[in-house]
Amino acid sequence: MSAGESETGTAGLRDGWTIDDMRDDHFNDECGVFGVYGHPEAAALTALGLHALQHRGQEAAGIVTYDGQQFHVERHIGLVGDNFAKPAVMARLKGNSAIGHTRYSTTGGQVLRNVQPMFAEFHGGGFAVAHNGNLTNALTLQRQLQLRGSIFQSTSDTETVIHLAATSSKGPLVDRFIDALRQIEGAYAFVTLSEKKLIGVRDPQGVRPLVLGDVDGCYVLASESCALDIIGGRVIREIEPGEMVVITDEGLESFRPFAPGNSRFCIFEYVYFARPDSVFGGTSVYTVRKRIGQELAKESPVEADVVIPVPDSGNPAAMGFAEAAGLPFDLGIIRNHYVGRTFIQPTDAIRHMGVKLKHNPNRSVIEGKRVILVDDSIVRGTTSQKIVQMVRDAGAREVHMRIASPPTVDPCFYGVDTPEKAKLIAARMSLEELAAYINVDSLAFLSIDGLYRAVGEAKRHNELPQFCDACFTGDYPTRLTDRALAGDVRALDLLVESE
Repeated sequence: MSAGESETGTAGLRDGWTIDDMRDDHFNDECGVFGVYGHPEAAALTALGLHALQHRGQEAAGIVTYDGQQFHVERHIGLVGDNFAKPAVMARLKGNSAIGHTRYSTTGGQVLRNVQPMFAEFHGGGFAVAHNGNLTNALTLQRQLQLRGSIFQSTSDTETVIHLAATSSKGPLVDRFIDALRQIEGAYAFVTLSEKKLIGVRDPQGVRPLVLGDVDGCYVLASESCALDIIGGRVIREIEPGEMVVITDEGLESFRPFAPGNSRFCIFEYVYFARPDSVFGGTSVYTVRKRIGQELAKESPVEADVVIPVPDSGNPAAMGFAEAAGLPFDLGIIRNHYVGRTFIQPTDAIRHMGVKLKHNPNRSVIEGKRVILVDDSIVRGTTSQKIVQMVRDAGAREVHMRIASPPTVDPCFYGVDTPEKAKLIAARMSLEELAAYINVDSLAFLSIDGLYRAVGEAKRHNELPQFCDACFTGDYPTRLTDRALAGDVRALDLLVESE
């Protein structure tokens, strides 16, 4: 281990802040993974790739490299640029193969021991793992492993896979990793590094993304294509659902360790998670977001003077809405991009100004006008309420809100930090009640079929949906073992003992 691991610098909650204060009224991002094999600038390329994936997680980042003789590990709390732009840190990351991770915590706390990539020494060599997603039976598996003597060093579900591989009775590393993957449930994209291999794998439903690329003749794996753009690489293809690729000095091999399943790619990647300049399935995320706005304008027109996005995630949809509606698009809300979690230690009076730290109305665009606000989603409703009031205070004559996704009525259990169902405002209020709560003259969400049309499908097929849309429909593509046993520790223990 390098000296890079320190519990200091945690972006913990400050006096007077709560979790809700620190998070927008949106989904919170997942994680980003990156890997490169056989390149002399492996660490630098990985750091750049993580910069491009910073939007997928801002709490922590890590890189593991291998130099032919030993592994080097740097894991830090904070942004990629705050830690991996330091020459001393990069100098410690020797080697021509590397994997990296940028993190938003969904399981486990926000402490260094949960930061990835996780690294362990197996019989036969070291093994580093970076994971985007969430395992829905991790707690059950952890109890099984603990009964067999495993000692966990973190509270992250990712460590479960390391223990499963380490205790597997299979021989070669790839077989042990496959043995571990066959025991887990949920959604995942893994990038792993051993002494001789870079491995990438997606879950059988392909919920989480993973892209294969090339830079200078060397293979690269990344969560999104934008991470290849920043390093001057090119996309070869996406790793397919249930596919494992193993990259060595001899080249690339593809394996299919799982029974064929139905693809259920996360549809919210198109709505919010991915960077607009990324491409999935040959389709630009930016193009889909504009189409979403166009569909929304067709479904829910309203007489107005100007279309204004809630920046930045609402921008493309608002542009599409304005084009389809024949209305002006304007930046009526200006976003401050330089507000972080540790901006100030606020008094109670300052704390209530939180939304203004990030958004400020552009009065010259708003005053006296009928405004259509376009946002990507409403989760708790609190920030939407504050933004609407801010726009009214700036002189808007009417405020109409259009949401570029269906109502969020169920939590995500696949690597996205969402509130429990009781805190999802659309799950407990009618459309009319929600419109009154956020104080808009009208409110409309995109239909689920409208969302499918925007991503290139005619409609959602109820018996065989093409995407994971569980947050809108409650239709989860995998078992939720831990959720079914949540709070019932004895039942969990009995299940583990019976197995």
